[in-house]
Amino acid sequence: MALKIEQTAGRTIGRRQGKRAVTHGTGRRRRSGLRPNVLVGALLVGMLVLAGVLAPLLAPYPPDQIQPALRLRPPSLEHPFGTDAFGRDLYSRVLHGARIALRISLLSVLLAAAPGIWLGLLAGYHRGWSEQILSRLMEIWLAFPGLLLAIVLVARLGPSLDTTVIALGVVGLPSFYRLARNGTISARHALYVEAARALGIGQTRILLRHILPNLASPLIVLVTLRMGTMLLAAGGLSFIGLGAQPPLPEWGALLATGRDYLDTAWWLAFFPGLAFTLSVTGFNLLGDGLRDLLAPETREGTAR
Repeated sequence: MALKIEQTAGRTIGRRQGKRAVTHGTGRRRRSGLRPNVLVGALLVGMLVLAGVLAPLLAPYPPDQIQPALRLRPPSLEHPFGTDAFGRDLYSRVLHGARIALRISLLSVLLAAAPGIWLGLLAGYHRGWSEQILSRLMEIWLAFPGLLLAIVLVARLGPSLDTTVIALGVVGLPSFYRLARNGTISARHALYVEAARALGIGQTRILLRHILPNLASPLIVLVTLRMGTMLLAAGGLSFIGLGAQPPLPEWGALLATGRDYLDTAWWLAFFPGLAFTLSVTGFNLLGDGLRDLLAPETREGTAR
């Protein structure tokens, strides 16, 4: 019976709020239109996803195939990005590096978002002494430079791709916590939450079914922006030898190898750097455009 009342009340409130939201959202989209940064960002991110998913089909050679007779060959029709010091096809290695880039971005963001959002929901809903302690802890956490903290964690756990993902996930957790906490504080006294609480709906159901969906827009924006940040940070760790280890074709590791050949084989650093630039730019443009379309009020809140 309580479930039927909840559904009826939710539909009534949802219709009223939905009509206002649709009217406001439609008018805003008519005024702004689909922004160019969203299109360009979606195109660049789509290219990254396609390159990662279809790398085994698009790569003309295995990424670790050594051909000493073809070492340090410049770009040509046979090898569009040239070859490295071991004769490996750089085009194939960059394509397979896209798979690693997607893995790092997705897993590190998921590792940061899942506990960060849940802790933020709980802290914002209860607002007790535990929330104050947790919030102060997150502020101390954010006081440390993110990349420096990731370096310390990776150095302690040992350099590898998995430890890089764990370190970046730990570093990114406070951002999701703060966003979820602030959104929950704003929504905990809303009419639909009060109605659900009065009907005896459990805390978990209120958080996941009533509050979390209202945070979807800013969370999507933050996830998109963070994916570019995580990718860039992972490349930096690999560049200094603390990320993915050879022979994995991670872009940061490819850049680290290419810096020793800048005078004689420029393509070894140019093409991995170009892949980095386009991918991070794509995530940033897409996130910035989604912020304008979905959650313009969070422009300053998610800029960190």
